[in-house]
Amino acid sequence: MYRDTFSSFHPIVNFLFFGLVFAFSMFIMHPVMLIISLTSALLYAVYLDGKGTLTFCLKFLLPMTLAAAIINPAFSHEGMTILRYLPSGNPLTLESILYGISAAVMLGAVALWFRCYTAVMTSDKFVYLFGRSIPSLSLILSMTLRFVPKFTAQLEAVRDAQFCIGRDVSNGSIFRRIKNAVTIVSIMITWSLENAVETAESMKSRGYGLKGRTAFSIYRFDSRDRTALTWLIFCGVFLICGILAKGLKWRYFPCIKGTLTEPFTICFFIVYVFLCMTPIIIDRREDKVWRSLRSEI
Repeated sequence: MYRDTFSSFHPIVNFLFFGLVFAFSMFIMHPVMLIISLTSALLYAVYLDGKGTLTFCLKFLLPMTLAAAIINPAFSHEGMTILRYLPSGNPLTLESILYGISAAVMLGAVALWFRCYTAVMTSDKFVYLFGRSIPSLSLILSMTLRFVPKFTAQLEAVRDAQFCIGRDVSNGSIFRRIKNAVTIVSIMITWSLENAVETAESMKSRGYGLKGRTAFSIYRFDSRDRTALTWLIFCGVFLICGILAKGLKWRYFPCIKGTLTEPFTICFFIVYVFLCMTPIIIDRREDKVWRSLRSEI
């Protein structure tokens, strides 16, 4: 993992950035915008996690997106450009294929952005933002978001321990393997319940959610954060204006139609590229400064 400067920004800057890229990735189905979002998310995820992101893409993301791209034309038969007829008699249309590919790209982009989100927006940042306005809900959401990676790490530890004593799911007959798998599941359920109880008791003992409770925070909103927040607000407002002005209009049914090469549309593409690449730009700039300082030592 590389040193991520963007993670050191104020939580409201981090949260606004991911809110914007999530919203635009999910609700703008323009193919160029989807490609920009997927490429930027992949680059940032690789910067954050390196080989772990590549493994995630090959094992989970690629099969999931391929399945989404294949399933859509098999069940959706809208569109005017008929390529052939399926054995069931339903038409296979170009529009349904392209829409399936776009949906798969959108799904991949959102999954990668969420992976980046979990690495940058830690539970303490989320609680800092929403702990006073919605204390109970913010705590539940924070625990939920951090549960998956924590559960995965604990599962690996349990499986390694069971493997060392010959009780892994790869040992013995089929019945023995089932028994070992049930044992592992039982251990994980017990651990999950104990972890939830311990967290609840810990937060209760600290007076979490009580009226008038004060909290220590290490986050300070400085000039760097103001500049980043202003930039994100500008990008968000600019792109929303583009949507309202139909500068990013694109449709798949009944035929492919939309804006692609007009200067008005290209302006929105450029702004979206800089928006999605904001963390990478900040990190690369900081890396350059750091290398320059090291060379002067």
